[in-house]
Amino acid sequence: MKRIKVIIPAYNEEKSIAQVISEIPGSVDEIIVVSNNSDDATAEISKKAGATVLSEGRAGYGYACLKGIEYISQQEKVPDIVVFIDGDYSDYPEELLKLIAPIIENDIDFVIGARVKNLREYGSMTPQQIFGNWLATFLMKLLFASKFTDLGPFRAIKYDKLIRLQMTDKTYGWTVEMQLKAIKQGLTYVEIPVRYRKRIGISKVSGTVKGTVMAGIKIIRWIAKYSFK
Repeated sequence: MKRIKVIIPAYNEEKSIAQVISEIPGSVDEIIVVSNNSDDATAEISKKAGATVLSEGRAGYGYACLKGIEYISQQEKVPDIVVFIDGDYSDYPEELLKLIAPIIENDIDFVIGARVKNLREYGSMTPQQIFGNWLATFLMKLLFASKFTDLGPFRAIKYDKLIRLQMTDKTYGWTVEMQLKAIKQGLTYVEIPVRYRKRIGISKVSGTVKGTVMAGIKIIRWIAKYSFK
């Protein structure tokens, strides 16, 4: 039986976090919510819903993910698989089973939940998100012969491979950094089509001009950095 831990970075997700936690399959060993500088009831609701709650005062998606990884690394028994999912209820938590299946059944290292068009609720991704995903994955295909089609945050990875990646990005570049490093290190990977719906609340990245611009800059920087290695 594989040991599975879930990390949920969450910034002010009090309206959605309980639903995310409640729909994660019971086969998961531990659900870890990292309250990322939240000033609402995210932490309290998450704890009441049965999650382990960590606090990360430095704002940034990557900071929250790194906090969760650090917590796991200090445990006596580390997991076989780590799953990342957002706390906004845009993904379908029960589809976690689809993501971990290639790892368990086919020994794949890394799985991305791809938000394919025919499974996306209309309006669930902004035009800038769609374009940004297309551009980033196009450049990865062009420069690194990548087969990625999405930078989806819903993803599963073997714990030992995650540690080997030595993740560093603190903010918007977390997802693309993981995918670039997976390519460079020769990890086996697949994409699994997943459903995607409008999130609860307003996106802190794609929902603002600043967030969109900063995310785009960070993604391009990571791709440029690895294209010269």
